Amino acid sequence: MTTPLSIGGRRELFVDALLIDRLDGARLALHRPQPREVAFTCDAPWEVAAPGYAAVLHAEGRYRLYYCAAPGHCEDSDPRQLTCCAESDDGIHWRKPELGLVAIQGSPRNNVVWQGTLSHNLTPFYDTNPACPPDERYKAVGGCNADWGGGEGLVALASADGLAWRRLFDEPLALHGGFDSQNLIFWDERAGCYRAYWRVGRSAHPAIPPGRDVATATSPDLRAWSEPRQLDYAPNRSGSPERDQTDDPSGDHHQFYCGGVLPYPRAPHLLLGFPQRYVDRGWTASTDALPEVERRRELAAMGIGGGRPTRKGTAVTDVLFMASRDGHSFYVWPEAFIRPGIQRPGNWYYGDAWYTWGLVETASDYPGAPPELSCYVQERERRDGPGRLRRHTLRLDGFGSVSAPLTGGGMTTRPLVFTGNRLEINFATSAGGRLRAELQDDRGRPIPGYTLDACHLQYGDQLDRVVSWRGGADVGALSGRPVRLRFELKDADLFALRFVA
Repeated sequence: MTTPLSIGGRRELFVDALLIDRLDGARLALHRPQPREVAFTCDAPWEVAAPGYAAVLHAEGRYRLYYCAAPGHCEDSDPRQLTCCAESDDGIHWRKPELGLVAIQGSPRNNVVWQGTLSHNLTPFYDTNPACPPDERYKAVGGCNADWGGGEGLVALASADGLAWRRLFDEPLALHGGFDSQNLIFWDERAGCYRAYWRVGRSAHPAIPPGRDVATATSPDLRAWSEPRQLDYAPNRSGSPERDQTDDPSGDHHQFYCGGVLPYPRAPHLLLGFPQRYVDRGWTASTDALPEVERRRELAAMGIGGGRPTRKGTAVTDVLFMASRDGHSFYVWPEAFIRPGIQRPGNWYYGDAWYTWGLVETASDYPGAPPELSCYVQERERRDGPGRLRRHTLRLDGFGSVSAPLTGGGMTTRPLVFTGNRLEINFATSAGGRLRAELQDDRGRPIPGYTLDACHLQYGDQLDRVVSWRGGADVGALSGRPVRLRFELKDADLFALRFVA
């Protein structure tokens, strides 16, 4: 018999298949964020090469966007690189404050918070560790090792306000890697530890197999770190990281350039990842059909050290979505979460559709509607002229769903143990669609009073609909007992559920 899963009063999203025992005419469906306005443009004189490795935070009542910039095109180890900070009151309209912290070309009237080689990938985070001192509430990591760019390793910074930064330790963090891309650290409140995620390659720690992928480690205090481990994925990604991609006739092989992992604030036990998928099939007939082919030929001729000679002109990138409950094993949705989009000047390049680390709530365009999630995606990576970020939006909890057509479908969960007395769902139907729910015992037998026939038809589009039956909505008598949930859906999506008091 299947061991019951204790969910208490947690919000559970359908971002993996853990809760599901059976699907009948329904499927797990990925939902893609919708592109909105160009939210941010790098048009200041010190932002010729920008935005690089960006991160967005919402903390202490303000939104902040951090990004790498430079007054001209430069290498990873160039000391002219800058970390800039933009601010917003709503996550939609952004401004560049004159901070007066770093003088650029003789003037401190800019939004620069750090200058030097660390700025290549300096990524701040807001430290929610209860033991964190107030003057270290903002932290950041940046840098690379000597083999990958002449650096000293991964360096930690701290700040009381997120603007004035200082080194946290004299020595770099005790982690192994090249650290040449975006390196992430955050506090995992459920596990009670810091988690680090970074890209690994063929020159990484001996415990890491070859290939371009993501590794992780944990620490109680940012000083002592566990041995790094490469992430596990299910279902497995296509191809083998030990094979050259052009040797794969299917063209399906891909690698992860960055992991983009973060805790989901509305369900902190879930770690969501937005990995940057890297694909290089070499020069093909489709490369000739992509925008600005002559520019691609110029980039391909430039080459790049340590990789495929043509990859600046032939590699392409997009964003996937994955989820984990332990920080190491991830359920990967194989289709793209964010695609490069319709072909136009400046897209379908290596570095296009690059995800800004972070996920924030913003107001909906519709008056009276609930908030939505916003993320920011880089555009115009290989173009001359201002780089920019476009905002994309998604409903709260709306990454994936159990979905069924109008002809109908169903889903039955594995046995669950909950606390609370009401079943609340995040769902959407068409005007002609519907959803019904049934509570069963752990053997799948309908519980009297909570059958499908007794359930009131649920239709609409709501984040927190309370399901009711003819006898009412109270399910408290079943709290603490193993039960299964069976849902009947017609032209409907079920995004999340939880039991509330």
